[in-house]
Amino acid sequence: MIARLFTTLGLAAALALPMSAQHAAAQEKSEFKVCWSIYVGWMPWGYLEESGIMDKWAEKYGIDVEIVQINDYVESINQYTAGEYDGCSMTNMDALSIPAGGGIDTTALIVGDYSNGNDGIVLKDAAELPEIAGRNVNLVELSVSHYLLARALDTVGLSERDLTVVNTSDADMIAAYSTADVNAVVTWNPLLSEIAAVKESTVVFDSSGIPGEIVDIMMVNTETLAANPAFGKALAGAWYEVMDLMASGDEAALTAMAEASGTDLAGYNAQLGSTEMFYQPADAVAFTASADLPKTMQFVAEFLFDKGILGEGAPSPEFVGVSFPDGSVYGDANNVKLRFDTTYMKMAADGAL
Repeated sequence: MIARLFTTLGLAAALALPMSAQHAAAQEKSEFKVCWSIYVGWMPWGYLEESGIMDKWAEKYGIDVEIVQINDYVESINQYTAGEYDGCSMTNMDALSIPAGGGIDTTALIVGDYSNGNDGIVLKDAAELPEIAGRNVNLVELSVSHYLLARALDTVGLSERDLTVVNTSDADMIAAYSTADVNAVVTWNPLLSEIAAVKESTVVFDSSGIPGEIVDIMMVNTETLAANPAFGKALAGAWYEVMDLMASGDEAALTAMAEASGTDLAGYNAQLGSTEMFYQPADAVAFTASADLPKTMQFVAEFLFDKGILGEGAPSPEFVGVSFPDGSVYGDANNVKLRFDTTYMKMAADGAL
């Protein structure tokens, strides 16, 4: 799984965009491009392209939608932020820090899933989270792993001051953990499962402990969506057709996604087991409209602000406004750049696409 992370480099790239790219007025058009990267919950986007399901729905609305896989997750978000793509798969955290923090008005079109055990903390020779105190902890700094660590420490009255974070590439994580010097890591599947299988290792906290906080979403440019509702309808229609296949256990579809992600059907199903997929659009609508999401986004904004990556010169965690389906806003109502909107998911739920 490619790292789902937000970085100062990504934010810097966004802020360095020409003003024309950041604020180009959206117009009606018939051709669209969205991008995605490898992760269990985003594999349907590749299947949509390869199976022809996206083409079918695009044709229904008289448009063309190209779905492009980008191997570098952060680069995919940077390209979306630069205006190269009309939509991009990303987490709620990355959406706030990179495009929204960089001034690009972005809408959560399809809330696809949340991590429910895919991300975790592993300790050697220890069975309880408080035993992490005093240790060096290897993780991808400023990633969802870093966020997970911060939230986990809150639950046991600890903070980062009680340990030392060691920035470690996801590509090096397994090798690092095999050494005697490394006895605490935070990572994600499939790395998490492999590391947890090492002798005398215990997963002492995982994302099921903060359900609904690490959310995987198809984000789209707000102005583009407003000018082209057919774009939103086609994406939602195609996505939920694939969700129906997955929910029914369609072996051909699931196997194709498994192989594209570098595993087999059993491995992919195992990853789905620790992912809360919203197969039914009504479930996605309920999650997005819940009272818990604003609280989550406050946690995220406070974490990003604390790490200095919520936008250039951000004076507080409320620098960027985040709006929710009930019309409420967390943060600056005059600077709303991230919008959770259930319109198109609700159309799917109502059979209106």
